[in-house]
Amino acid sequence: MDRLQNTVRPYAWGSPTALPELLGEHPTGAPQAELWMGAHPGAPSLVDRGSGPVPLSEVIAADPEGELGAAAVAAFGPRLPFLLKLLAAAQPLSLQVHPDPAQAVAGFADEEARGIPRDAPHRNYKDDQHKPELLAALTPFEGLCGFRPAAEAAGLLAALDVDGLKPYADILRASPEEAALREVLTAVLSADRDEVADTVRQAAAAASRLAGEPGPHAEDYAAYAGIARHHPGDPGLLAAMLLHFVRLRPGEALYLDAGVPHAYLSGLGVEIMASSDNVLRCGLTPKHVDVPELLRVVRFEATGPGVLVPEADADGAEVYRTPVGEFRLSRHVLAAGGAPRSLNAPAAQIVLCTDGEVTLVDEAGQQAAAGGDPSGTTGEPGGELRLARGRSVYLPASACPRVSGEGTIFRATVAV
Repeated sequence: MDRLQNTVRPYAWGSPTALPELLGEHPTGAPQAELWMGAHPGAPSLVDRGSGPVPLSEVIAADPEGELGAAAVAAFGPRLPFLLKLLAAAQPLSLQVHPDPAQAVAGFADEEARGIPRDAPHRNYKDDQHKPELLAALTPFEGLCGFRPAAEAAGLLAALDVDGLKPYADILRASPEEAALREVLTAVLSADRDEVADTVRQAAAAASRLAGEPGPHAEDYAAYAGIARHHPGDPGLLAAMLLHFVRLRPGEALYLDAGVPHAYLSGLGVEIMASSDNVLRCGLTPKHVDVPELLRVVRFEATGPGVLVPEADADGAEVYRTPVGEFRLSRHVLAAGGAPRSLNAPAAQIVLCTDGEVTLVDEAGQQAAAGGDPSGTTGEPGGELRLARGRSVYLPASACPRVSGEGTIFRATVAV
């Protein structure tokens, strides 16, 4: 078992206090947005197996089947196919979508063939992987996810009583739903920023006013007004108004599949995703927005907001079920004095403690130590490890771990 040394990403939208509080550290005053756990090349976790800290990616590359398990390597190649994060948002993130597997492969190949540098700001596809995501809330968490029904979006826009929004509302009422959503989003994203500025300003002011009045969309308008305060004049506000506003309670989750427009707004959560950097942005960002490619990837269909509640399995875990194989996330709430739970899996795992303190015992490590190998399995003498709040551990496929204690852990692995 390997304790992970993880990197905090200081993106501007991050909370300066949420991650330090969880980790038991003093805030620096700077934003701390994400804590990465895994082998992503952008910031791989470090492990120490007796010769000093080395990136987890190098450990995996040296023995892919031994670390990841043969089935995972056969399915996803010699790499850890997921990235686990703690995400702490104090401001809205960019409105975005992710490609499906075929779109990612084709888009990456096209940009490679055209010689676009992978670090170019206008590059869309940094790799050839899709990027489904799951966000499980640790605190009340707010976000946008999926298109509203066209008629509902029309009513929401019309109630703002802004002249510049009336053509959009008319389209949403008159056209078939898919065509209506496509036409309105295309018009919003293609509009000249200066020409649409007055409409955006009036929409933000109207949303702020209606947020304080009784009505079916008061919470939605409050969310849109908050977005406008952080991104004044951004036409992405109008695109955001086409989407569901979602408020998660702790333990609930959002699953974000390919082509579904979404944005996180505020809160602290555990996020897991396929290990990819492929993002197409719709707005609420100074970064590149490729409107034609974005419109090719977006799924123009009204969906529910996709809130997931974990389902209990026979072993007492609460599993967030998704249709992808690259990751599987479960939550374990452990009571003091309870029987140890097995975390055996035929693949690599990362375990994160978000509350209390737990003890992991690797039966394979104990057996190795009893046989004269004092190092146990990988990095912890005797195959035993205590995990406090905010700390995480990597478990190779060869580990046979059991966990006990009083606290909450999230367990990330692959669905093989």
